[in-house]
Amino acid sequence: MGAYLAKAGVSSVVFERELFPRPHVGESLVPSSTRVFKDLDFLPQMEEAKFPHKFGAVWTADDKQKVPYQLGWEGLAADCHADIRFDERDQPGVDKNYTYHVDRGKFDLMLLQHANKLGAAVYEGVRVSAVDFGPKEPVVRFTMGRNGKEMGVSARMVVDASGRNTFLGNQLKLKVQDTVFDQYAIHTWFNNYDRKVFSREDDHRDYIFIHFLPISNTWIWQIPITNTVTSLGVVTQKKNFAKSKSDREKFFWESVASRPRLGETLRKADRIRPFKDEGDYSYAMKQICGDRFVMVGDAGRFVDPIFSTGVSIALNSSRFAHKDILAALETNDFSRQSFATFESTLRVGTKNWYDFITVYYRLNVLFTYFINDPKYRLDVLKLLQGDVYDDAAPPVLQKMRTMVAEVEQNQTHPWHKMLGDLTSNAFRPEF
Repeated sequence: MGAYLAKAGVSSVVFERELFPRPHVGESLVPSSTRVFKDLDFLPQMEEAKFPHKFGAVWTADDKQKVPYQLGWEGLAADCHADIRFDERDQPGVDKNYTYHVDRGKFDLMLLQHANKLGAAVYEGVRVSAVDFGPKEPVVRFTMGRNGKEMGVSARMVVDASGRNTFLGNQLKLKVQDTVFDQYAIHTWFNNYDRKVFSREDDHRDYIFIHFLPISNTWIWQIPITNTVTSLGVVTQKKNFAKSKSDREKFFWESVASRPRLGETLRKADRIRPFKDEGDYSYAMKQICGDRFVMVGDAGRFVDPIFSTGVSIALNSSRFAHKDILAALETNDFSRQSFATFESTLRVGTKNWYDFITVYYRLNVLFTYFINDPKYRLDVLKLLQGDVYDDAAPPVLQKMRTMVAEVEQNQTHPWHKMLGDLTSNAFRPEF
């Protein structure tokens, strides 16, 4: 956001709590991010950094777990391997057939420095304590350093990009925890993990892999960081998540061991970072903008990390929001209505992500079915590419929901016993 505004000639200040570089989760991008990098003239830096190119995605399950099927539901020999390439669908405004996996410490620092180079004033180690919204301009209260004196600075408007800290959402009591999703994650980096083990093609080694586990609603991400370093994380429901740190690490290894080939391969690698956990993933806000403020990225909404949605929404929410901010500066109107286009666009996009993920968790095999069916493959790919903002009701999502309802209502259906319980109430109001 700082880069967008500075590039447009707006005087803007970035208050960053941390000192960069710092590690961060959310390391795999989707192709819609390329539009943002092009807008900001940032693609050359991305290439110079030599981040691994991400050409597609693969989903795996235990090869021994076969899926029953009946006439009319073909293509379901097993949910053991499904893959897709981004270049199968032309994406308007995106001229590369790949996106990137990134070391977030390095990537975030690069982007922060780029914003500063474009003209945004960047202050690191600044902890914002409050935003005072009065009758005039808001005043941002902050301290510098551990024992710094509190100071304040006025601004014409405030953008909350505080991530899952959800600063304004908490202050203004706008945050609503998700009643369906309650996922947690524990993750780390490994060196010399053999990515060839699950790669059916040579170029698959730099794909993102999602490994399903025989534990309810639990999966593992596998993300290349460098040629030899791989990020792996277990995502599971809160009820499965151990309380103590040692128990959480034990849970990680037990989860990995539930896929023997994965466990055996990972045990041969070298863990190079401490385990870190992330909790209370899913939430929304009653509103994501108001008089003289907007929320971007995770500060306004987060669903689930399974389709690499977090960074994509963060980047694209700034792409959309900065246009409304520029218009508000021209008219000197900073009321909530001035940001209505941004808010409605983000609502559409995040709802589509939410519906997609809800269907996915309710019936994993349905996703494989749609990926393998030529009638729907490109429509699903459009969602995976991050193009979720232009259609309030994508037909492929409607079809998925209808098929889930059919399976739910027919106890003799061969998929019925494969229904997940995470979203068991998600469709009852509509079906």
